[in-house]
Amino acid sequence: MVRKPARMYRQIKGQAYCRREYMGGVPGGRISQFDLGNMRFDFPIVMSLVIEEPCQIRDISLEAARIAANRFIQKKAGAMGYHLKLLLYPHFVIRENKMATGAGADRVSSGMRGAFGKPVGTAVRVKSGQKLMMLRTNTAFYDDAKEALWRAGMKLPSPIHVVVEQGSKEL
Repeated sequence: MVRKPARMYRQIKGQAYCRREYMGGVPGGRISQFDLGNMRFDFPIVMSLVIEEPCQIRDISLEAARIAANRFIQKKAGAMGYHLKLLLYPHFVIRENKMATGAGADRVSSGMRGAFGKPVGTAVRVKSGQKLMMLRTNTAFYDDAKEALWRAGMKLPSPIHVVVEQGSKEL
């Protein structure tokens, strides 16, 4: 079956559905790592990616954002010149009432009868002003770190802004 567009799952609707022990067959998480780079060094620059509007973000787009940021900053700063941390874990289960289409679909599908849906993925619910990703680096890679977080934000369904929490370009 074709994956539905992300706009179907962007709005926060209904009660949170996250108790996995009551569900059968929840898809596994698609995020492979939450901490990347050099986790031991104390970097002077700390930046965060902040969400501006409340929304629901699928695990697929979180993984795409993580890959985009990591790939860019790793090319610029090297493997040991940064620490990238994903701050949220997608644990809300997304359900979908799969509908059959095409010739003879009326005999196969049951329409809206029993439309609770099957689990198809997970998502994270974020509020406005919530931090999604943190990037720590040296002063030499200040602009590159901002660019990496901006590129990650382009993969997300809500407007974002980058906040410099500690350090500045003048250091």
